[in-house]
Amino acid sequence: MTLSGRINSLPISQTLAMAAKARELKQSGKDIISLSLGEPDFNTPTFIKAAAIAAINQNYNTYTPVAGYDDLREAIAKKLLRDNELSYKPSQIVVSTGAKQALANTVLSLVNPGDEVLLPAPFWVSYDAMVQLAEGVSITIPTTIDSNFKITPAQLEAAITPKTKLLFFNSPNNPSGSVYSEEEYKALGKVLEKHPQIYIISDEIYEHILYEGKTFSFANVPNMYERTITVNGVSKAFAMTGWRVGYIAAPEPIAKACIKMQGQFTSGTNCIAQRATIAAMEAPVSSINYMVEAFAKRRTLITDLLKEIPGFKLNNPQGAFYVFPDISFYFGKTIRGRKIANASDFSMLLLEETLVATVTGDAFGAPECIRFSYATSNDLIKEAVKRIKILLEA
Repeated sequence: MTLSGRINSLPISQTLAMAAKARELKQSGKDIISLSLGEPDFNTPTFIKAAAIAAINQNYNTYTPVAGYDDLREAIAKKLLRDNELSYKPSQIVVSTGAKQALANTVLSLVNPGDEVLLPAPFWVSYDAMVQLAEGVSITIPTTIDSNFKITPAQLEAAITPKTKLLFFNSPNNPSGSVYSEEEYKALGKVLEKHPQIYIISDEIYEHILYEGKTFSFANVPNMYERTITVNGVSKAFAMTGWRVGYIAAPEPIAKACIKMQGQFTSGTNCIAQRATIAAMEAPVSSINYMVEAFAKRRTLITDLLKEIPGFKLNNPQGAFYVFPDISFYFGKTIRGRKIANASDFSMLLLEETLVATVTGDAFGAPECIRFSYATSNDLIKEAVKRIKILLEA
């Protein structure tokens, strides 16, 4: 079978690939601990489930408007004003099948072949694939754990060329958990002011999973509102990963372009999930505090435990539910007869020798690191790190 060059060159999502391998091993009877997927282990809040049940009983079952129900778009606009101090009309909001589709719609609506897209590393694994699908050129801006995985204004300026069309920005960050301060946002905005051809995708999916500081949005940076596409959803903060609802808030021409794109691919998002999302958008942020408090305790637990392992170099994640240690200390070493050349080798070593699933930093543009998700129980975190420590201290 001759497949298209487009699909043959498209990489497989490493997070999903590792999760699939972990599930396969678990089904074969292995005692796998998965710290690979960024999926909260909480149930969807009862008030959201109740809204979904009510929608079923009210016979919501037909095709939905491509951009989402009007009352959901209104609820999102109110949420953005309440939580982010951003004023959007419902016509500037597009609801999609998860934030991933919202991101893909935006990239495909903006990027032409040869356009350059800036990816501050580490970056979420699918950004680069989306750029590739749009025939753009990804330009990685590297960081290290010593800079807390944040780019500087000087780095941003140096990466910009006349071909630069788009900047991906993600804070709190997946995979590092790093969070940019308001001052850091504004310093980057000063650079971007000089380059009006550049749009910004601000991926704010982890905005409420924040342990220090306060939420800030790129669209609030002076002179950036008309150039920023804010992307968010309900999967992480509301434990609704399988409901598949995300959205953008954007300048109206971009919103219309994304509606056009979505209309040809999937049309409107699931009707019941949309009704449930209205309840999530209308709920006060305090309604999910119990999850954030649990994540904060797990962050302390896993970072304290990993610091005890020789060769693990960590930052202090301020948000999301990941820790992203630099494990380059082990490169070149032989462990259990395996030569460790890179983070992929190290991640596979952990899976096969300790039955702990992680994700290689290669997938995130940071080949010296691996990602642990702590969106799981304290007991599983303790057991996972115990197994790794035994392996590496042998």
